[in-house]
Amino acid sequence: MRIGIGFDAHRFEKGRELVLCGVAIPYEMGLLGHSDADCPLHALIDAMFGAAAMGDIGMHFPDSDAAYKGISSLLLLKMANDKLKEKDFCVNNCDITIIAQKPKLAPYIDKMRKNIAEVLGISLDRVSVKATTTEGLGFTGRQEGIACMAVASIREID
Repeated sequence: MRIGIGFDAHRFEKGRELVLCGVAIPYEMGLLGHSDADCPLHALIDAMFGAAAMGDIGMHFPDSDAAYKGISSLLLLKMANDKLKEKDFCVNNCDITIIAQKPKLAPYIDKMRKNIAEVLGISLDRVSVKATTTEGLGFTGRQEGIACMAVASIREID
C-alpha cells in the first residue's frame, strides 16, 4: 500500500464553466486553466502520481501541450489511472476536500463521487468528496478561486 497527497488551486474567471469532479456547477464564474480547470481532479491526479512516485500532473499532461487545451479532467483522470496500471498499481481509495466559499456544493457531491468511482473502476464507498469553506479567510474566502486537497492510496495489482 502506498499513499500520496495532492493540492491544486485555480482562480475564478468570468465566462468559463465551473466544472468540479466532472460535474458542471451553475455559477457566475468558472475556473481559469489550460484544461477544464477541474481543481479537485487535478489534486487527485497529483495524489495518485505521488503515491506511485511518478512525478506530478504537469509532467504527464503539461499545459504547454495543445493536446490538453480544454480537455475534460475526467479524461485526464482516466489517462492517469491507465499510467498507474502500466506500473502495476491501482487506486484503493481516495479522499478529496474542495475549499470554496461559494458556490454551495452539497447538492453535487454524490454525482462527483460517482464520476470518480466510475473512471477509476472502484466502488463508490472508496471515494470521498467533501466541501468546506475558510469562513471568509484567504483567497477562497474572498471568492477569488477554489483550492483542493486530495489523498489517494494505491496498491499493487494482484
